[in-house]
Amino acid sequence: MNQPSLITTAVRPFKALFKADSFEGILLIAVAALAMIVANSGVSGAYHELFQGYLWSKETFYLNTMHLWINDGLMVIFFFVVGLEVKRELIAGNLSDPKQRNLPVLAAIAGMAAPAAVYMLLAGSEPGLARGWAIPAATDIAFAMGVIGLLGTRVPAPLRLFLLTVAIVDDIGAVLIIAIFYTAHLSLAWLAAAAVVLGVMVALNRFGVSRLWPFVIAAIVLWLFVLFSGIHATIAGVLAALTIPMKKRDGNSMLEDAEHALVPWNAYLVVPIFGFANAGVDLSDIGVENLFDPLPLGVAAGLVLGKQLGIFSCVFAAVKLGVVQKPKDCSWAEIWGVSILCGIGFTMSLFIGELAFPGAGDMMRLLREEAKIGILVGSVISALLGYGVLRLVTKVRPEYDDPNDPIV
Repeated sequence: MNQPSLITTAVRPFKALFKADSFEGILLIAVAALAMIVANSGVSGAYHELFQGYLWSKETFYLNTMHLWINDGLMVIFFFVVGLEVKRELIAGNLSDPKQRNLPVLAAIAGMAAPAAVYMLLAGSEPGLARGWAIPAATDIAFAMGVIGLLGTRVPAPLRLFLLTVAIVDDIGAVLIIAIFYTAHLSLAWLAAAAVVLGVMVALNRFGVSRLWPFVIAAIVLWLFVLFSGIHATIAGVLAALTIPMKKRDGNSMLEDAEHALVPWNAYLVVPIFGFANAGVDLSDIGVENLFDPLPLGVAAGLVLGKQLGIFSCVFAAVKLGVVQKPKDCSWAEIWGVSILCGIGFTMSLFIGELAFPGAGDMMRLLREEAKIGILVGSVISALLGYGVLRLVTKVRPEYDDPNDPIV
């Protein structure tokens, strides 16, 4: 096989920046950095007023700040896309084949349990902090795949697929955690109304409705009813997505059409807006010594240590016991590197952090800020360490390059 030219070698890192999976991760990094800069600059007051300032009284409507509209409204699109992705994977993707799903499912479960255990070990005994146990449990798909994208063809395709599937299962787990553990109260009347709307959407599917707009209208009503039911409103996005038909009567896929249409909006608008609104930490009340407080330390350690410990040890044990097969063409060092990348918890971790410590008091605000510090520090360390390990233990694989790409 011909060796890559000097020009090819030189432009490969820059080419990787503009591939979709890389750019999404880079965009999140830039948004988080911008939020931190703005939140600690001369316009910090305007930044906090923009997102936390009251639009109207809570009696008028529950969503009375821009921050609530983003977290409880705009993020429904994010969870809707997650639901579409999960359904597609369960029906026709990697999670539909037991042989292919066993390893990532086991790894994801261990990769959620171990970070929670590390967090509880370091912070769980402190009064009021046990509610944050799930913050380091989830993996950010866009961020992790963005780091993978920067490595170009060094990471073998089976390992990319493993990371993607683990992250998807992580998302399923995170959604269940939000629905079960972060529901403060339930209104049976609103819950019953939401169940009726969900039943209507299932009926639309069963009767073969081939237009998307009836599902969209029903999904908006479902979101409103779930919002008032006490279950977090974003769960409506996942439930609505699961009712979208996989196939239409003409043979095309309504689900895939919806997913393809929404993914760019989700990646380049919804998640960046959420990140900018939530990643801005005011450091004026937080000193260097606060980095080692139980909450940020527990979150960061859960992401950096818990994730890699849980995932790698689970994969190693499952392979050695003959329960599953090791991903093809992957070394143990490469699997370890990807396990470290799973410690990037940006989007879902920030979201769970907001739910874990709700309220407008100074103490709750400080806890949310400390959780964000732990998330950002843990995610950055996981990204840099994972990239460094994979850069050292992998080699360029020309067989994964696109022969039709003129740059290659």
